[in-house]
Amino acid sequence: MLQYLIILLDDASTSYCHYESKSPSNHLIELPTLKAGIRFAMKENLMIQFVYPESDLPNDYKEAIETIDHSKIIPSNSPLVEEADVVVLNDWKDTIGFSLDESVTYVLRINKKDLFAQKDVIKTFIGKVNRLNIVITDVETFTEDDFSKYQAILDSFGEETEKLYKAGLSPQLNVITDRIALTQMNNCNAGSNNITLAPDGRFYVCPAFYYSEEDKETFCVGDLQSGLAIKAARLYKLAYAPLCRICDAYQCKRCVWINRKMTYDITTPSHEQCVLAHLERNASRKVLESVRKDKEFYPEQDIKEIDYLDPFDVRIDWHKI
Repeated sequence: MLQYLIILLDDASTSYCHYESKSPSNHLIELPTLKAGIRFAMKENLMIQFVYPESDLPNDYKEAIETIDHSKIIPSNSPLVEEADVVVLNDWKDTIGFSLDESVTYVLRINKKDLFAQKDVIKTFIGKVNRLNIVITDVETFTEDDFSKYQAILDSFGEETEKLYKAGLSPQLNVITDRIALTQMNNCNAGSNNITLAPDGRFYVCPAFYYSEEDKETFCVGDLQSGLAIKAARLYKLAYAPLCRICDAYQCKRCVWINRKMTYDITTPSHEQCVLAHLERNASRKVLESVRKDKEFYPEQDIKEIDYLDPFDVRIDWHKI
């Protein structure tokens, strides 16, 4: 069931996930299209997430946006950044001299090279913001050596998170704390509980497909005139993902765009995506067990020890469950 409508305000709207927006210049959504998108959300009882470009918006756009409940996803170098509910940092260097607000959620988009090199800098953000989401932009390039490096980084982040928990604080770092809090899958759910309206007035499964020349037409799922028409809509639902529906890496985003890119099947995650998710799951388990030695901590939570990182490797055993 749809719950959210993501509206890209411009072709140059910031990415807040794995994809790149790739727009060479600004092209604002037309004002009538924006207003029609807002009306669509009202009729369908959807919460809107507006995704902003780096540039300012005309006043009539700002007025239209404020006619409905919403959240704002804004890049850190926008003049409107102080209005953001979610601030996107598109490069770790954007954090240099940037004043972090402890009440705001931050998305740090970062490639593996910079993540490995800047882990100590990133670690200092954990206790300074309301929430930090780390988004790795080149998941598909991870090697076995990279997995080992990522595990070490998660251990380092876990140690910092553990200290904050033991001090009575409630840090939020997606790759560590989400799995501790979750008791069921909480994926991206593009195509099932959220859909995207692009500046061309058409709906897409998610922003990534709008920016993908190869898949743009395939994953266009309607327009404001004729409404939504999601082909094979059931395939975007967890129940139709054979491995994911019985997996307990609940924090995994199960990105359908990466699935399509790596396995040519929106329901099947790549090896890289699964291993990263299970490394995070195991790091969360380590923090959970350690904090419990000192205090009562998520007593209802149970993250079992496992001996695999990719569910595909034990799919035969899972089939017997």
